[in-house]
Amino acid sequence: MCLKTRYPCDCLNSGKPCECRMTAKDRETEEAHLSNNLDVPSQVESTCEPELNSPSFEGVRERGRNWGWMLSEIICVNILILGCALVSGSAYNTVKISSSDLQVFLIILLLLTAIWMLYYVIYTARKEHAVVYKDAHAGPVWLRAGLVLFGLLSIIMDIFKIASYVGYLHCDSAVKVAFPVVQLVFVIVQTYFLWIHAKDCVQLQRNITRCGLMLTLSTNLVVWMTAVTEESLHQTIVPDHPSNDTKLSGRSLYISKAGYGDDKCKCSHTSCSIFKEAYYYLYPFNIEFSLFASAMAYVMWKNVGRVAEEHGHHKIKFRLTDVFLGPVAGVLLVVAGLATFIVYEMEMVKHERDDDKQDQALMMHFVVNIVIVTLMSLSTVIGCAIYKVDHREHVSDKNPTRNLDVGLLVGASLGQFIISYFTIVAMAATGAKGHLNRLNLAWSILMVIQLGLQNFFIIEGLHREPFHEVQPITVVANPYVLQPGKELSILEGSDIEAKSSPVLTAHSLHGHTAEHRPKLLWKRRVLKEVCVFLLLGNVILWIMPAFGARPQFDHDTETEFYQFNMWAAVVNVGLPFGIFYRMHSVASLFEVFMTS
Repeated sequence: MCLKTRYPCDCLNSGKPCECRMTAKDRETEEAHLSNNLDVPSQVESTCEPELNSPSFEGVRERGRNWGWMLSEIICVNILILGCALVSGSAYNTVKISSSDLQVFLIILLLLTAIWMLYYVIYTARKEHAVVYKDAHAGPVWLRAGLVLFGLLSIIMDIFKIASYVGYLHCDSAVKVAFPVVQLVFVIVQTYFLWIHAKDCVQLQRNITRCGLMLTLSTNLVVWMTAVTEESLHQTIVPDHPSNDTKLSGRSLYISKAGYGDDKCKCSHTSCSIFKEAYYYLYPFNIEFSLFASAMAYVMWKNVGRVAEEHGHHKIKFRLTDVFLGPVAGVLLVVAGLATFIVYEMEMVKHERDDDKQDQALMMHFVVNIVIVTLMSLSTVIGCAIYKVDHREHVSDKNPTRNLDVGLLVGASLGQFIISYFTIVAMAATGAKGHLNRLNLAWSILMVIQLGLQNFFIIEGLHREPFHEVQPITVVANPYVLQPGKELSILEGSDIEAKSSPVLTAHSLHGHTAEHRPKLLWKRRVLKEVCVFLLLGNVILWIMPAFGARPQFDHDTETEFYQFNMWAAVVNVGLPFGIFYRMHSVASLFEVFMTS
């Protein structure tokens, strides 16, 4: 089969692919002509193609696509394994890999990724119709807005790092100043790149784009691993005393060792400690920025070569009308959680250890978390019950963004599941003696229940079609139809002028609305109330561990049961995923709220 072109083709009767005789200029003209046509499939690189359904053509296209996927995956795996080895090696003083060596590796990765993103932005800007298709579901505005917010806070963190590290240039490596400078530039470039191109379904230079996106994904994950490892080491230290109990290391330990732990190297200005304390509290936002960017890069990678459907996406506006109970209860929950968290942290970071006061602070922390998790579980049950009477259809089309959301939701929740089940086993094996042990056991059991219910609620909400407003039926009065008992002459004059415009009858306008809107509104309102309440509940459950709450180490039962090294490994692996789960749940619940 030959495509209809303006150039002569020699088609063989044997059914082989045709050969087109055209100049290079003619080929470029034909490519531009085909790229302007949205009905042309993704193979815009070739202007004379065999029949798209022929086995030979499908085999060539499949081999090219598999080659690009395999190469990009190999690049990602190698970078991640090498990064993991360097991060693990630099985490211990006995290994001769300094933090400067790791930062040199990170600088190279950040520069390569930033260069590729700049190349992609410039190439797509100069190439006409470089991106024909866009995935309407990818990179929603609230996700990109969150990325921008975390990016701004990451930039502020890098500025504080630079201001602090400059004071050590006279006695330490300049790499520690160069790294935050390069990271600052990288954050700016990546934020702009993902804000503009998160929805792209790339059709040109697919293999290069796949490799570049996997480079972006692996770079963000290595940066995330570095930040999480540094955070974990500063939060947990092996106790020096004979017993196996440990306590939170505190902000002072991190501030004194953040980046520069050598006492021989003194800062040249007096503001070093202030900047160190400031950028410590910005670390969680930088960690979330890396994870958000990784997720968006993965969706772009899945969309390479994909012909996205133009229809099926409904513009949804953010509205808080008729939603009151959920936001008010959620705000009260956040305020109460913040107040108790501040009291808990202030008591735990004190140098003078008072066991009674710390036990009281720990008990208060357990009680507040139990209340939060219980209320969230009850509201989730209400939301799941609404789904039973909700007759919206399930979404059947394939969507990389939705699949990624579900995968990340289930995968990230495993971290908190692991910690909770390890705690349940330890509490049950030791008999849960004492009020702190019983509260810890109750909190772990309720956490497992809440995670399961919330996962079901969010996944079910993501797979439901959005609610659609019911439009009232418009009844138009036709003045040209004779009514009984009236002559044609009567319709002349004022009657024709009065009836010549469309008229909405009272029954059609009010009766239809009164009949259908109540059944729609009460379900929508309950779902929105539940979504807002769960969203705010996940916010406070993210704030507490992200900013330093470690009841797993403040309470010594698990440490004594599993020994410190094993329990520290369980917490330091599971907790970062649990923190990410809460922030990812916030984004997913916002999407469920928008479609409800």
